[in-house]
Amino acid sequence: SNVEYRSQAGTSVPRDYVEFPSQVMENWMTQPEVLAQFATHYKTGEVIPQELVKKIQAASKFNQGFATVEYMAATKLDLDWHTVTDFTPKDAAKFEAESLNNMGLITEIAPRYRSTYFSHIFSGGYSAGYYSYIWSDILGADAFEAFKENGIFDKATADAFRNNILSQGGSEDPMQL
Repeated sequence: SNVEYRSQAGTSVPRDYVEFPSQVMENWMTQPEVLAQFATHYKTGEVIPQELVKKIQAASKFNQGFATVEYMAATKLDLDWHTVTDFTPKDAAKFEAESLNNMGLITEIAPRYRSTYFSHIFSGGYSAGYYSYIWSDILGADAFEAFKENGIFDKATADAFRNNILSQGGSEDPMQL
């Protein structure tokens, strides 16, 4: 980080922004230009065939509707727990079932996490903020578009990303960055 105050350095950012840089970085892993640098056959040294790269990219999209609904159900359950105003002890299984039923979740989609071990929202710092992963993924996809437009190894784009995003930590409103 290149910030004045340590309390704003690194990952000291709003929770719904903390995953953004890593989400951007994940975009490089299936780019043909990156794979050509390390994804080679262990005996022949032949670079991974483009046809196989396309299959990997297509497979990464498999079942995304299910995965998104499963994720959003966990997000809604998190929000439901953190909007409780009656603090009498709750039956966790009953509360969870009501939450999932109220959102119309079909039985074929089980929740990603059960309330009793959903540590992200109770002790992992994501209280009422589990949605941040999907928001960071959206921001990351948008940011990576600049690299795709300018070339994934474009130095000016990389410098702008480092100087305007990565080095700024929580020194400014993330949407301004």
